[in-house]
Amino acid sequence: MDKIFTKKGLLFGLLLVVFIIIFELIIARLSLPAWPAFMVMIFFFVAHEDIKQAPNILIGGLTGISCVMLSTAFIEIFQPVIGHEAAKLTFIGLFVFAIVLMKDTLPYVFNAFAFMFFLVSAIALPASNVSPFIWMGVELVFGGIFILGILGINRLVDLILREN
Repeated sequence: MDKIFTKKGLLFGLLLVVFIIIFELIIARLSLPAWPAFMVMIFFFVAHEDIKQAPNILIGGLTGISCVMLSTAFIEIFQPVIGHEAAKLTFIGLFVFAIVLMKDTLPYVFNAFAFMFFLVSAIALPASNVSPFIWMGVELVFGGIFILGILGINRLVDLILREN
């Protein structure tokens, strides 16, 4: 039977938790929402820590958050003509259709990460007093730091275990 815990897993987990706590404290001290950065981190793990997926995650995230702002404008314009719900569903349909049509042409922009950021942003928007532009900054800056941190922790763990 395989070991339940490995030295690498334990050390990586410990360092990751310390990293997360430090950055959660920094983000909270700056009075910024942490969720966009944590979504980047989660998606980076889902992508098996493949650095080639980082642009898709980061740019897709920016696209998704941007589309929430675009959807608000779209709904305001078309609501008088077709109603609120129809305008909202039309925008969502167009966005999903754009992802399907352009995922191979512009994979950095149109991808599942963009749709997930759109969904979470749309849920967060009514309850938030923070501009989506702030979300975009947190997603890009702190999300990028999280990706680099995960890569750095992996290298550090490999160095530590190599010396033992």
